Amino acid sequence: MSPVLIIIIGMIVVLVGILVIRLHPVLSLLIGALVVGLLTSPSLLQVYAAGKNLSPAQTAALLNQSLGERIAIGFGDTCAKIGLLIVLASITGKCLLDSGAAERIVRTLLNVSGEKKAPVSLMLSSFTLGIPIFVDTVYLLMIPLVRALGVRNARSYALYIMAMIAGGTITHSLVPPTPGPIFAARALNVSLGVMIIMGLIIGIICSSVGLIYAYWLNKRQNIPFRETPGTSIDKLKEWSAKDSTQLPSFFMSLLPVLVPVILIAGETITASMDHTNRNIRSFFELTGDPTIAMFIGTAFALQLLLKQYSYRVKALTKPLEEAVYSAGTIILITASGGAFGYILQQTSIGTWLANHTADLKIAILPMAFLVTALIRTAQGSATVAMITAVGMFTAFNTPGALSFHPVYLAIVIGCGSKVFAWMNDSGFWVICKMSGFTEQETIKNNSVMLAIMGVTGLAFTMLMAKLFPFPF
Repeated sequence: MSPVLIIIIGMIVVLVGILVIRLHPVLSLLIGALVVGLLTSPSLLQVYAAGKNLSPAQTAALLNQSLGERIAIGFGDTCAKIGLLIVLASITGKCLLDSGAAERIVRTLLNVSGEKKAPVSLMLSSFTLGIPIFVDTVYLLMIPLVRALGVRNARSYALYIMAMIAGGTITHSLVPPTPGPIFAARALNVSLGVMIIMGLIIGIICSSVGLIYAYWLNKRQNIPFRETPGTSIDKLKEWSAKDSTQLPSFFMSLLPVLVPVILIAGETITASMDHTNRNIRSFFELTGDPTIAMFIGTAFALQLLLKQYSYRVKALTKPLEEAVYSAGTIILITASGGAFGYILQQTSIGTWLANHTADLKIAILPMAFLVTALIRTAQGSATVAMITAVGMFTAFNTPGALSFHPVYLAIVIGCGSKVFAWMNDSGFWVICKMSGFTEQETIKNNSVMLAIMGVTGLAFTMLMAKLFPFPF
């Protein structure tokens, strides 16, 4: 059976399960993975292994794995990548909300920008955080702050969420040192400096268009400000009514968010420098790991909550139980989406696209965008889509083959990775469950906006490639 047909069937199973039958997302995603796995023949698995350049022993091991084992591997790999981050971020978020720290940050933000400009401030903040930090972590860090802001103006809550997404998601795919753009730059022989400059230029254009869509959509919908596991609306309202003297200081409130950002960014910067003091490098190698950095940030957050409870450790039991419960639900859904995406990859869809796109008689930039978008939609990960597409289009980056700087090809591949984020994407479920959106609302507010941003990036990149084919 064709990989395309298998993927279409899998998508239908998941969408019908979640949107029509109203099954729990975990069950729908695992059923989708099971159906796709049953339809994937051993010959397709061999093609997938060849496309991944697996050794004969690795290929044999893959073919000997049962479908259950392959689903479990996809589930477990996703947990390994993001599970601990979700737990720590959930605890940090709970501490920020229950200690009044999120309220302090929001009040300071509003004093500087004003409520009318709050969406722009959120977009620029997440845009900046998305450069050194994995985008899911940006969401996990910022959603508690957005919820503290949303309790003041529930009518604009969806706008605030979309503003956060519009900023963080685009730098994740366009600006090094996140994995996708740095791989694209190296594979296409683009200097990191050029990739960063062009990624920032196209990225801010895409984010601005995404924010315009957010304003437009928010006027035409009215999403209620809902309770989420571990987050009480009454508690948020209680803090918003308190005097500023009862809140933690702005500096202490910001530390749980700022410290992980500094540590992760420090690891990235020192790793890219040729001459770094060994002690400094060793420090950031240890503390700049995202999990360790989040542990340290969580420690600062716990201190804020302990102070709120007059350092009575037993008083932390209930809020931490609520935070862990909330994290467990998100991890299960996210890992199930990872399992579904992993099984979709094993249909050899990447190889199939590589073999068929050569027949498309269209320009290289829109073709690269389309192929990346198809891979992203099929298997869920923006980074995997970029890496796969770059591998397919590296052959075009030969002397005389391109009439423009290869940075434009790298940027277009990054923009294509924004289309189309749905149920097989971990970020989709982080936003859906931590914001309180339904699946349909998440598609309209997240997935459609990302698609618009991606197409915007394609259009502006093609324009710049025409006007400034060799800008550097």
